Amino acid sequence: MRTEPRTLLAWLCARDKATYRRFSKNFTALGVQLFGNSSASPTCGETQFRRWTGGQLQGLPVTEACQILEAMWPGYTAEQLFGPPPKADPQAPAKDLEERVRMTAEEALQGADSTASASISDNTIDELRDQVEGIARRYHLVPPAEAYETVDRLRLAIERHRDRTQVPVQQQQLMILNGQAAALLAVAAFNLGYFPSARALARTAAVFGETTRFTPLQAFADGTLAYIAYHTGNATEAVAKATRALAYGGLGDMARRRHQAIKARAHAHLGDVSSARRAILLSSEDGPGHRDDLHDGIGGEFAFSLERLAMSTSTTALVIGDAAQAEADARRALGLIERRPAEEQSAHVRAGAAADLAYARLIASDVDGAAEALQLVWEVPEERRQTGIVVRTARIGRHLNRPEYHGSPLPRELRERVEEFNRVSPPHRIGPHVGLLAIES
Repeated sequence: MRTEPRTLLAWLCARDKATYRRFSKNFTALGVQLFGNSSASPTCGETQFRRWTGGQLQGLPVTEACQILEAMWPGYTAEQLFGPPPKADPQAPAKDLEERVRMTAEEALQGADSTASASISDNTIDELRDQVEGIARRYHLVPPAEAYETVDRLRLAIERHRDRTQVPVQQQQLMILNGQAAALLAVAAFNLGYFPSARALARTAAVFGETTRFTPLQAFADGTLAYIAYHTGNATEAVAKATRALAYGGLGDMARRRHQAIKARAHAHLGDVSSARRAILLSSEDGPGHRDDLHDGIGGEFAFSLERLAMSTSTTALVIGDAAQAEADARRALGLIERRPAEEQSAHVRAGAAADLAYARLIASDVDGAAEALQLVWEVPEERRQTGIVVRTARIGRHLNRPEYHGSPLPRELRERVEEFNRVSPPHRIGPHVGLLAIES
């Protein structure tokens, strides 16, 4: 007789097919990432695991263990994980069927592939590649916590297949896929506010890129490391990473656009206005028409669209104090995204551009105009309020806290709304031990 899970933790383990062995491996690895390889990093024995999932614990485990569990399932607090499982969902039968179909397809493919002892079928690699590309292209449509879980399951599947083949070409292809998965995990971890983990995952992607000599992946990883660096107060490191990303051969025009935009922001955080403006100009120049297999071939989260460039340039203009340029670029970003089909529109880019537009108007003392621009920001659901949006709205909240706004009803209303908007965002719910202090600074 099947026993119903007594805690949300047990329910999640059952959903993700996390046996004790797999749970312990992930728990220990995340502990090392968060606390280092020392006595400060806790482990979880099997008896303890059974108590946790069986609802036999009084109170909560030690703080470090709670932090690791929250990292394993972003979007949930320790209190929620040790609380009751979710109630039955009227849509559950359809969702369960969808999951069963997906699992059946994966197991059937693995079963067909198990006939070879030293290699795997090329069809298996094609399927894994399709899944990586599909996730990258749908990334903007799902909350970062959901994207993280999906990519992590795929990463584990890729690693299992790497262990099953000794064919060099297949190893090469799987390492590239593993690196692409790590790169997507780094983006998702950053969007959730897990800066140390995002940095470690981006470095993992860079290692796979270096090992396979797949330079677009190396460049993407270094670009990610660059923006993690300037969000955590290391603008000099950010310039170095972005410069290195631009130095790789085999990059397409879109890749160079992305890394010039990142470099511009890094220079702006250093206060180097002339270098920031030069990088902005370089990011907007038409290239010779070169493409690469990552930024252009897969695209999606690996791409860097024109509206994303405009949003990034707007933010950089605000950092260097050019409100007029910031407003113009924010408007351009919003105009460009409206031209896309609904399924291709990024809520994150729209909200980021709207927040920049609001801040530019605040600098010009147009509080009513800022309130109008923020209407697009308030539409973002809680689970999609990722780091970039939180950083921008927190900056608006700080500006509205200036003495000249004290006693004015609209600035107070906007400030309170910003506080509530960010309070329930994933970066706030999972902070401050992983990145919230950096976001707020």
